[in-house]
Order: sequence, then structure tokens, then C-alpha cells
Amino acid sequence: MAETTLSTETRQIGDVEAPAPGTWVLDESHTRAAFVARHMMVTKVRAHFDRLSGKVQIGATPEESSVEVTLDAASIFSGDQKRDDHLRSPDFLEVEKYPTITFRSTSVKQTGPTSLDVTGDLTIRDQTRPVELKVDFEGVERTPWGITVAGFSATAEINREDWGMTWNAALETGGVVVGKKVTLEIETELNPAQAKAA
Repeated sequence: MAETTLSTETRQIGDVEAPAPGTWVLDESHTRAAFVARHMMVTKVRAHFDRLSGKVQIGATPEESSVEVTLDAASIFSGDQKRDDHLRSPDFLEVEKYPTITFRSTSVKQTGPTSLDVTGDLTIRDQTRPVELKVDFEGVERTPWGITVAGFSATAEINREDWGMTWNAALETGGVVVGKKVTLEIETELNPAQAKAA
């Protein structure tokens, strides 16, 4: 899709103030891409990626919009060094061989006044699988520094084994150390492409 120049930073769609068509970029310092997985069958472990980049091309309609995001796989952080080293290893992300994780949308569908289904290709370890994100538009606001920001949150559920991350260990009770099901959680602020984040 050809990129357009923002004429204004917001527009009104019914009762909703929305971002204007054009290129918007992820504000890295106000974006969190995280995942949640079961550990030992009884609790949840959370981790996120410290380094990422991306852009959203806002179209005249939601269906004309698109998303591209790149995560630095080695920047994964769960708060435990040994666990992070294991997540970076060939058992999981194998970051030395596959340094990035990418998501590129293939379709966008509006499902409510402020909700969207965004389907796209998620590539991990050079394996690409389709994923559907449930996205909520959180609104637009103008910062004290004069920059308009737009907020979105998204979730998706994947099976890590679909991307070749099959490592596990059995428990005496019959369970496993790490659950196969992983929940993705994204919170992001977008800035107009020509703006500087504050």
C-alpha cells in the first residue's frame, strides 16, 4: 500500500476520534510486546522484548490498513537470567541463528466501534504461521509536547510448537514444565511518522 502524508492527525468516525490516514510508527518506549506461558502447570511466567520497531499504515477504512512489527529476539526479558538464556537458546528462540521475530498483517477487519481483528504472518525461527490478533483501539490524545498519540492493545493465542519450539520436560504428576499454549499481549502508542516521541 502506498504511504500517504498526514493532512491532520485525527478524524471523526461516528462518535469515535480516530487516527488520520497515513503512516504511524510504534513508540518503542511506550510499547510492550509480551507473552504469557504456563510453568509447572500451576503458575504463569511473563516475558517481554525490550527492543522493537514497527509501523502502522492507517487507511481510509480499517480494511485498507496494515501493520509491520519487528522484535529483537535477543532482547527477551523475563526477570530471570537463567530463564532468559534458555529462552534465547536453540531450545526456544535460537537467537544467534534467528535474530528477529516479525509480524506482517494480511487483513484487517473492524468488528465493533473500537475493535478489530488483525490477521497476519508471524515469523519465528524462519517459520511463518498465520495469527489473528484481537485488537482494541484505546483512543487518541495530545501530549504536553504537542504530539498526537494513538493507543492500541492486542492479544492472540498460539501454540509454540507450531514454530518448532518443542522443548519440554515431564513432571512426576504427568504434566510438563512449560505449557504449549502461549498468550501474546501487546500494548502500544503510535506517533505520526513525522513526529518525534517525547
